Amino acid sequence: MAEQDVPKDWFEFMQKMWNPASFPMPGMITPTVNLEEIEKKIAELKAVENWLTMSTGVTQMTIKTLQMQKSALESLQAAGEAAAKSVNPNSRKK
Repeated sequence: MAEQDVPKDWFEFMQKMWNPASFPMPGMITPTVNLEEIEKKIAELKAVENWLTMSTGVTQMTIKTLQMQKSALESLQAAGEAAAKSVNPNSRKK
């Protein structure tokens, strides 16, 4: 393996993992020691987590709804084809 690609500093390694584009991230270079600021960041991240959880739930529900709609349409199509065959059995034969 190429040794020069491995960062020598653990902090540098973690920063490249979390921010591969190397955009400056506030609070990553000098972590805060202010408890109020940390509590504020925790609350903000919990709000983001809750929003993502809700968004995931809505997405899953939308997928299930579309799957049910597809199944219903397939069933209606099959029933329509069966009804057409029973009314005129010779129409499909070539």
